[in-house]
Amino acid sequence: MYCVRNLTKDLYYVGGDDRRLALFENIHPIPRGVSYNSYLLMDTKTVLVDTCDWSIGRQFLENVEYVLDGKKLDFLIINHVEPDHAATINEILLRWPKVKIISNEKAFMFMRQYGFDVSGHEIVVKEGDTKSFGKHKMTFVTAAMVHWPEVMVTFDTTNGVLFSADAFGTFGALGGKLFADEMDFDRDWLDDARRYYTNIVGKYGPQVQSLLRKAGGLKIKMIAPLHGPVWRKDLGYFIDKYDCWSKYTPEDPQSVMVVYGSMYGGTESAAQYVAQQLVEKGYTNTVMYDVSSTSVTTLISEAFRVSHIVLACVTYNLGIFPPMHNFLMDMKALHVQNRTIAIIENGSWAPRSGDLMTKFCDEDLKQMTIINEQVSLLSMAGENSYASLDSLAKAVAKGLKNEGEAIEEKSAPKPAAKAKAPAKTKAKAKAKK
Repeated sequence: MYCVRNLTKDLYYVGGDDRRLALFENIHPIPRGVSYNSYLLMDTKTVLVDTCDWSIGRQFLENVEYVLDGKKLDFLIINHVEPDHAATINEILLRWPKVKIISNEKAFMFMRQYGFDVSGHEIVVKEGDTKSFGKHKMTFVTAAMVHWPEVMVTFDTTNGVLFSADAFGTFGALGGKLFADEMDFDRDWLDDARRYYTNIVGKYGPQVQSLLRKAGGLKIKMIAPLHGPVWRKDLGYFIDKYDCWSKYTPEDPQSVMVVYGSMYGGTESAAQYVAQQLVEKGYTNTVMYDVSSTSVTTLISEAFRVSHIVLACVTYNLGIFPPMHNFLMDMKALHVQNRTIAIIENGSWAPRSGDLMTKFCDEDLKQMTIINEQVSLLSMAGENSYASLDSLAKAVAKGLKNEGEAIEEKSAPKPAAKAKAPAKTKAKAKAKK
């Protein structure tokens, strides 16, 4: 049964939703599913933009055949060869054996590596090349390492649609909706969009910045990604999010994430106390996570969102508690930077996790500010621990206050320059005498 929607008069959405997959890339939990987006242009020549994952292969092929309505498929544009978008290339070739595939040289190399028999079908394009399909003319823009090396994006100069590959994508099944303005994006989609970007693309901030600069020179009216909703309104909202995330700037200034690794509750209690103190001081944008029971993909997403991170960790085998160490390693891999870190360590006889976490943040992460008031606990927080925990909470609060004042100063309107009194002319001076 076909299930398609129009983006414009002659451009159709022919993708579909996957709600059965539990882990995207076998790593990232997707309780709301995911969409695999593909688009079909019906011009003088017919053009399919990317294919889909095998999991929705039947739905995808039914959609394509319905829109074509007996016409042949002339061209297939492949912007990204990752299997969740390219897995059904061979099926397209079987059904439309004369189709020509438009992509770049590296992408064709990957297609062969995945076993796609594309010989005789290739049209190789490079940065800035264009191709006309009738009324519509498309230009091809390289986007290497956003997030694979072969990635490109395709811009339809006729209708202003940017086919953005994995850029501007998000987790979540569409569920009948297609456009971001048909959803409450802030409420229902922003967390998944951030989690998608930070874990899939987050490492490649400079490359995303390069793509944003290129996109700034295009008259974009619509963004059509390979996952998640299509943007036809308020494009600047989502582009600004990508600009912020790719610069590793905290999305929510004056916000705190308290992450704790606790074995028997002692470290958790200390972390809870610090979180409570921050809230009582007025910093209610404070969240708390158990590193052992929270997906590291969520922790990474939150690390990109907040400005301050409190790491509370038990010592394990004279080292960092393994789930906390895994989180730190992911922060390093995804280039999390420009954050303020506060540290609480615990250990019954030889607490060392604090010094080890400090060393890791200093040597393995970039541009991190470490608050000096490190807290060291022996088994659990006692009466003699409150003073040091209070001191740490005050230091975090001071940093949040300073950050808030800096934001206010930056956004405050500059006082208008005083107008100079007009110079007296000789005639006026004589009249006065």
